Amino acid sequence: MYNEQLEKLIDMALIDGDLSEKEKQILFKKAESFGVDLDEFEMVLEARLYEKKKNQAPSEPVHAAPKSEKLGDIKKCPACGAMVGAFKAICSECGHEFRNIESASSVQKLYHELVRVEEDERNRPKPTPSGFKSLQSLIQGDRDPMEEINLAKRINQRKSSIVAMFPIPNAKEDIIEFMSMAVAEGGKKIGGIFSQARLNGENDYIKAWRSKAEQVVIKARFSLKDDKKVLEEINQYAKQLEIK
Repeated sequence: MYNEQLEKLIDMALIDGDLSEKEKQILFKKAESFGVDLDEFEMVLEARLYEKKKNQAPSEPVHAAPKSEKLGDIKKCPACGAMVGAFKAICSECGHEFRNIESASSVQKLYHELVRVEEDERNRPKPTPSGFKSLQSLIQGDRDPMEEINLAKRINQRKSSIVAMFPIPNAKEDIIEFMSMAVAEGGKKIGGIFSQARLNGENDYIKAWRSKAEQVVIKARFSLKDDKKVLEEINQYAKQLEIK
């Protein structure tokens, strides 16, 4: 039905009868690159996933509609009851805007987690210095340059991991807030091979922000494509991060 490469990716993603958020992002990005209509692609993808699950568990009853507000790759609009794809931010039937109340402060939680990591590392007891040079530095109140580099590296490694594991926001307010923060953190210049930014792990931290921001932009361009004003703002942030 689609390009052979795209069909192969779909088969690989559905081989276990499930579709992760990461797999969805890859498939939608690839489909978009081939000029595939994303609404149609989402519908086809959901149908294939349904068939895959049905074949894996034929004895289980198939419900015409889920009883919960969200099941697998679809969710129910609380305003009109229509079934809507999980990537959608606005119901196509009645125009209701989905807002994830539980994750409304997810970006703020991310910020506080990053601050906490830095505080934890900086308040960690320092090793006792040895040697004349270290003793002299301690007396003079100077800090060992290598100790500072190692401290920064530990901080940046932990912060990079937190950003990489951060779930992609669903609410448009969270998406905008995340992109604003991504520009501040990931918009910094990446240092060269002999730079301090490379030695202390700052380059990896910047790349973690840019990578996560790219995933957020891909999702936003699909789920918010009907909200031109918000999408324009998100694309401006993407431009500052050199995301195409």
